[in-house]
Formats: sequence, C-alpha cells, structure tokens
Amino acid sequence: MFNSRIAKILVFTVLIVFVAVKASASEGGDSMFDWEPLMEAITQVESEGNAKAQSGNCCGAMQIKPILVEDCNLILRSRGSKKKYTLKDRFNVKKSREMFVLIMSKYNPSNDIERAIRIWNGGVNYTVKSTQKYYQKVMAAYNK
Repeated sequence: MFNSRIAKILVFTVLIVFVAVKASASEGGDSMFDWEPLMEAITQVESEGNAKAQSGNCCGAMQIKPILVEDCNLILRSRGSKKKYTLKDRFNVKKSREMFVLIMSKYNPSNDIERAIRIWNGGVNYTVKSTQKYYQKVMAAYNK
C-alpha cells in the first residue's frame, strides 16, 4: 500500500511537470534550450546592443521587422494564447528576445544554431548563399 501511494504521487508529479513544460513551450518555445548566448551575439551584430536602433522598418536591439511581430502573434493565437506583441515591443530587449524564442519554437524546433542565425537574417525560406556573410558575423560574435 505504501509503495502504491508513492507511485501515485510520482505519477502525479510527473504529470504536473509535463503540463508546466508544455504550457511554457506554448508561450515561447523550448524552455530547456538556452538561446541567450546566440541572442546576445545577434544583438551585437544587429545593433551593438542599442535597443533604440532603427534601420528602415527594422527596429530595436535585434532589428525586428513588422512582419515578424505579426508572425509571432499568429503563432501565439494558434497556440491559444491571449498574449500579443506590438510594434513598440521591438524596442524592448526582453520582449524582442521572447519573440526570437517564439519564432525558433515554430521554425527551428531542433534548436539548430546555424538554422536560427539564417532564419533570423533571411527568413524561413532563407538561402545559404544570401545569409552566409551574416552567419559568419554572428558566429564570430558568438564564439568570442
């Protein structure tokens, strides 16, 4: 009887952890993967860390385009989230990084660093040729 009770508690605990991880993933991706070093490298290449940076329609420390904000909101909506990003959120480093993780959770679920860099620069349908210089710059910053 004692072993049965412990087994039930363990099963219940595992279920709670599974639900918590699943909920975290639906809000922004794989909470177990650490994108921080790569996001820092991208931020250095894109804006040298300037959260107020602007170049054309790209804004913020990670130089986010309006279409990416729109895509993030579509992903969130498809996952049943009520969260919504605004264009102003591109100037907020924390929210910009949340958007990065969200995009990676959908388009790079294997957490491939090279793919992440190329997606960030060339979009989901990037070509290696068109993203090669950017990839090399980010990797140089990443490996410092």
